[in-house]
Amino acid sequence: MEIKEKLFRPILITKGRKTGREHKVMLRAVNHNGKIYFSRHRPDGDWFQNALANPLVKIQYNDSIFIGNARQVTDDKLNEEISLLKYPGEERAKEKRVAIEITLE
Repeated sequence: MEIKEKLFRPILITKGRKTGREHKVMLRAVNHNGKIYFSRHRPDGDWFQNALANPLVKIQYNDSIFIGNARQVTDDKLNEEISLLKYPGEERAKEKRVAIEITLE
């Protein structure tokens, strides 16, 4: 099974960088060019820091679990593009954000 929706709300499951336990959070995600993206204003959120510390993550969506590898997006143009896709037609799409990119296995 694959994720076909361009914009969706899965549960991102990361491994806690301090506890080692699973950390689950429901987020808005963008499916773009075969990768899954999650973003936020600053890189200080637990899920974001966990994904950087332990890049093997899971995405729970539509009764399926997908496994992938996370990395921080360092391309400013791609970060802007993800924001526009994540918040289509919304003013907040113009805000500067940081994102992680998930490559599914």
